[in-house]
Amino acid sequence: MPPPRPGGRAEARRAAQGRAGAGQAAPPAAPGGRAAARAAARKPKWGAKKIVAWSAAGVLVLMAGTGGLIYYKLNGNIKTIDPDAFSKDRPPEAQADANGNKPVNILLIGSDSRGGANSDLGGGDSEGARSDTTILLHVYADHKHAVGISMPRNAIVTIPPCKKPDGKWTKEQKGEDVLFNGAFSTGGYPEGNPACTQNTLEKITGIRIDHTMVVDFQGFAAMTKAVQGVDVCLPKEIHEGDINPNLGRKGGVVLPAGRQKVEGQKALDYVRLRHGLGDGSDIGRMMRQQAFVGSMISAVKQRGLNPTNLLPLADAATKSLRVDEGLGTVDKLMSFALSLKDIDLQDIKFVTPPWRFHKNDLELVTADADKLWAAVRADRTIDGQNATGEQPAEAPSPTAPAATAPATTAPVTTVAESVPASPLASDTVNKSIKVSVFNGTSAAGMADTAAEQLKAARFTATAVGPAKNLKYATTMVQYAAGQKANAEKVAALFPGASVGPGGTAGVTVIVGKDFAAANGGAVAPSASGGTSATPSVPPSLPPSVTEKARSADDDICEKTTYP
Repeated sequence: MPPPRPGGRAEARRAAQGRAGAGQAAPPAAPGGRAAARAAARKPKWGAKKIVAWSAAGVLVLMAGTGGLIYYKLNGNIKTIDPDAFSKDRPPEAQADANGNKPVNILLIGSDSRGGANSDLGGGDSEGARSDTTILLHVYADHKHAVGISMPRNAIVTIPPCKKPDGKWTKEQKGEDVLFNGAFSTGGYPEGNPACTQNTLEKITGIRIDHTMVVDFQGFAAMTKAVQGVDVCLPKEIHEGDINPNLGRKGGVVLPAGRQKVEGQKALDYVRLRHGLGDGSDIGRMMRQQAFVGSMISAVKQRGLNPTNLLPLADAATKSLRVDEGLGTVDKLMSFALSLKDIDLQDIKFVTPPWRFHKNDLELVTADADKLWAAVRADRTIDGQNATGEQPAEAPSPTAPAATAPATTAPVTTVAESVPASPLASDTVNKSIKVSVFNGTSAAGMADTAAEQLKAARFTATAVGPAKNLKYATTMVQYAAGQKANAEKVAALFPGASVGPGGTAGVTVIVGKDFAAANGGAVAPSASGGTSATPSVPPSLPPSVTEKARSADDDICEKTTYP
């Protein structure tokens, strides 16, 4: 294996100028029995001898926090996906709030393509490629939470029309033999059809996917070596016959029981492993993949997010990376990566949509899965938090004690009527008073309406969005320490509002049904020029999602087998 290129300032200067080249580690030799594995049945049933690649999520973590230096080096490595292959019939884009916050959805695909060096690492179907691992990563608008949703490769789905290499589009595919990972192989592209996988997942979830990434075995193996291994854990020894059931014998130990560090081929053996543990299904394998990704994220962070550590890793990974055009440039990659670096491990969750067995395959439990998709679309975390980024760090509770302002008999008025005339509207002192505004009702646009009222009175509206609770009967004005006088001045714009302590900074206004009734539920223009509607709170997630969720910092020995 060639030695790594030297780091330090000289390397940094060369990378910044786009001239440096980081050598890629040679892939490790595959253990015996690969020919038998490749001769296995092609159909992705429980018994199919497929091999899993899991590396796309590692690419995301790798890129986060490395700074601008590395992207000049990576730009020449990146391959892009045909933009014309994505469906024209897609879910709507998420709208940015008044502060420019919006969620991002990334489709991560681990490909089993056997092209090039992948064949030496145990790549899959010689006639094409399949998506043996697919995760929809939702980065919430607050950019402090993320959830990765593992999509079972053998889930029965309907595949919408997809583009073929000759430019024509397929017909819709449906039936018990149409499985999710078949979307990636639609059209027979040698490197797979990620656009078809995206089209299919958008139809299933109603979630618009902003970016798609595909990584193969070669990139995965190089990445695990570059981070000097990833910690994993197994409840029992794994033998050659478990890795390759066609071997016809138990064989030697490939992976010992207990905690261990793996890289290269050993890492591939771990994430592709299905037999020898639990019921031998893909469900257990997805659980181990989720544990692996969390551990790999931890490994990258422990080594340090700096160019010296990450340049060889990034160079190797992006040589095996395909992305949509939205991430196909240095600037776009940098902007996206930097938006992820501050997410804590405990706030990165992994879940699987509710499912049940159907013969040898799976089918999604539609009623429960729809609740998961709705929660993601509404930017609600797995534990029900509002992660839109529009509420203060500590949202006020509707049951928190509040000192009610002296009763007033003034009627609730509309925006136009309630904006005080001069001198209040011209009082420049008001600009220094920062107010967070939240809609405590189910009526759309009330936070924007209240914010416009505050701006007209020369107050500074900061956060604008929905409250955690949408059942406020009357408007509340809450104040942090030292802000009581400012809160009373703000409350003059909302006759009938209660005034009391609450929040962590400045003044907070939570408009209630009284305000909504007076304003007819009107939707006010948002700062982006569109309209801002408060989404309804999605129903609670079923236990099949919440109880099986995994955090990136969970113990690597837990939740690794099924049942």
